[in-house]
Amino acid sequence: MNGLHLIADLHDCRCAPGFLLDAPTLETFCVDACQRQGLTVVGRLFHTFHDAGGQPAGVTGTVVLAESHLAVHTWPEIASVTLDIYVCNFSGDNSSKASALFDEVIGRFAPEVRQCTRVGRGRLAPAK
Repeated sequence: MNGLHLIADLHDCRCAPGFLLDAPTLETFCVDACQRQGLTVVGRLFHTFHDAGGQPAGVTGTVVLAESHLAVHTWPEIASVTLDIYVCNFSGDNSSKASALFDEVIGRFAPEVRQCTRVGRGRLAPAK
């Protein structure tokens, strides 16, 4: 279960506002980005939320990876996004792939402000 968990809160995103509302476009971007970085997509689900008037109000999406997952949540009304990427390193060290994916996705949202956290998961060495 050793792996790398990358977490970001992105604020004041300068991407096109519609990108934060368009589940199919966001899904295509996320799946393609995972594949560009050499990760194995095994599933996906993206859902558009609607406001009381029936208008799109944000997207939650996940890409399930053989190596683990990417999850994204958009808040277009405040131009913000949360991003979560986790990869396990069971079959090999996927840390550089996760970092490259993280950078690519953050770059696409073009946030003015970003809060990023990097967490090593699992045991780094066998317990004695």
